[in-house]
Amino acid sequence: MDAVFRALADPTRRRLLDELFRQDGQPLGALERRLPMTRFGVMKHLKVLEEARLVVTKRRGREKLHFLNPVPIRLVHDRWVSKYAEPWAASLTGLKHRLEDTTMEKVFEIYIKTTPERLWEAITDGEARAKYSFGVKTNSEWTAGSGYDSSVPGVIDIARGENLEVDPPRRLVQSFTALWSDDVQAAGTSRITWEIEPVGSSCRLTVTHDELPEGANPELYGGWPMILSGLKTLLETGELLDTPGSLRYSQVSGPAA
Repeated sequence: MDAVFRALADPTRRRLLDELFRQDGQPLGALERRLPMTRFGVMKHLKVLEEARLVVTKRRGREKLHFLNPVPIRLVHDRWVSKYAEPWAASLTGLKHRLEDTTMEKVFEIYIKTTPERLWEAITDGEARAKYSFGVKTNSEWTAGSGYDSSVPGVIDIARGENLEVDPPRRLVQSFTALWSDDVQAAGTSRITWEIEPVGSSCRLTVTHDELPEGANPELYGGWPMILSGLKTLLETGELLDTPGSLRYSQVSGPAA
């Protein structure tokens, strides 16, 4: 939390976040052109944002792309923002970013004090997953090529897809077709990649949601910060988030709530 607040205290760093808010996945050169400072100065500010995990980077060819990571902001919200501000704060995670091609890519990163095996189990166990994923249960055999479906049984179908890669406890790649409304169904099939990397006694979990159509409904990816915050809270404290979004289907999902 201290690193996040320090990073946000500087107006230049807030402007960099605003630029990534406006358009995600930008290289250093594009960000440099938008600020009245040297390339070295921009790099120093980006380093602070990366250390606070507010920005994550991915290599694409020779370019290093920078992505806004809203998960730390979500954690600040869960700790400091009252439930009455929930609709406003949640809107920060429903961003309409655009890449230069016809698809969008969203990257979310969080550190959790747990083992890779325990984290993998929390991701692939249907009952455990419902505790931090809005009360939604996910059923699957969790083998490469197997299918999965996510729903609140008897209430609403959420998603279905295929497990494209299954490499426990390190990597899970899934196709994803949203089902909860006609609008999200119109987006077609996207892809979700879960990557677990041990870091000391903790794990870095990176979730990449890509192959999203340009201008896709923010509902498709806006819930990730709350889901990952709930996962961290559950594994580190054994407790559940009680924010309105986290409890959306808890009253009808039975013991998982």
